[in-house]
Amino acid sequence: MPAASTQDLRRKYEAVIIINPDASEEDQKNILRKNREIIQGFSGEMHHIDTWGKRKLANPIEKFSRGNYFHITFEAKGEAIAELERTMRIDERILRFQHTRLDDRVSLAKFVEKFKDALAEAAQREREREAKNQQRRAAAMAARKQRD
Repeated sequence: MPAASTQDLRRKYEAVIIINPDASEEDQKNILRKNREIIQGFSGEMHHIDTWGKRKLANPIEKFSRGNYFHITFEAKGEAIAELERTMRIDERILRFQHTRLDDRVSLAKFVEKFKDALAEAAQREREREAKNQQRRAAAMAARKQRD
């Protein structure tokens, strides 16, 4: 049996897409639906879509300081990435996107599980940091009141 060429191999990918914060929910669904159709057109399948919601951008993009974030994992042939990126560059509602090839030895379900665990840990650290900052502010306010 001949070895499969690299063109025929389905690879595992993740994508992070930042959509214009003013885009309606219907626009967002249409963008994700179009991405799903492109992936399926290249013998692929979308495994997981995670909505991170509206978040502040580190740096403004096209005068926007916020964006709707989406995280997607999927399997597809390599040519699918080129087509996805081509259509995303054309769509003005998409502010930024990034596709990353994942390790083929790790299942997508396991990757998503580890990814969610890492997000939960980061969120917990952020909550702890915020709690410490509030305690410092409260202590500073109490010290100022004692001086006055």
